[in-house]
Amino acid sequence: MSRDTTVPTVVKLGGSCLDDLAGPWWDDLAAHAVDHPLVLVHGWSRPLRNFHPRYRDPGAFLRDRYGNASRWTTPEVIADIKTVSAVLARDVMDRLAVRGISAERLLGSDGLVHAGPGERWWWQGKQLVELENRVGPIAKVEPTRLENLRPGHAYLVTPLARNDDGHEVNTDADRAAAAIAGALGATGLVLVTDVAHLLIENKPVTRIDAGAAASFRDRGATGGMRKKLRAAGEALEQGVHQVVLGSGLVSELLAGRTGTVITRG
Repeated sequence: MSRDTTVPTVVKLGGSCLDDLAGPWWDDLAAHAVDHPLVLVHGWSRPLRNFHPRYRDPGAFLRDRYGNASRWTTPEVIADIKTVSAVLARDVMDRLAVRGISAERLLGSDGLVHAGPGERWWWQGKQLVELENRVGPIAKVEPTRLENLRPGHAYLVTPLARNDDGHEVNTDADRAAAAIAGALGATGLVLVTDVAHLLIENKPVTRIDAGAAASFRDRGATGGMRKKLRAAGEALEQGVHQVVLGSGLVSELLAGRTGTVITRG
């Protein structure tokens, strides 16, 4: 990885693993942030499930005609995402502050992340029906919104976006992190998750190139890992040198001593 302290590090914090990150993990992150501008992009899956039982209902998710799953997002769901994200953000920022790292929160929908048109046809039972679902793919990232990037300071990004109609929409946090890393010219992207490695045929993979990762994504990966591999491929296509996923310390992941390193080839 680059030793250039002007190059930002982008880290996606999985919503399902935030509660499991203990003090030493945050100590390590803060030590890295002393010398490197830091952008954290957070998920909210577990906090949202804990917020209300309706978010644990299988009916809270839709599947499009291509087989991709998505949370059924209405304006009310956007409001709940903001509610749980505000609590999560305060916790993360407090953890950094006590370790000497200043931080500020930014909603992606406040000019940072722009979304393209979303899918309108979704399966309900055995029928494809047209539904309003406030989700959308990332079309553009405006990196100038991260104007205070510097060593010792972090941005915490809530990955909402705004579409051409001016609506706030839900977007995938892994892919948002990938797009932000590409727009900032980051050399590396870290996807912190609740598993130690990518597993192929139940065997941990420590290093894999983009082509092999894409092949596994399309033929064997499921659920959240499939999305992470898609995000990794998009980051590499945008010029990021390598993507690392795993549950270890950020310094260890960046150095390739733990987790799975995904490279361009």
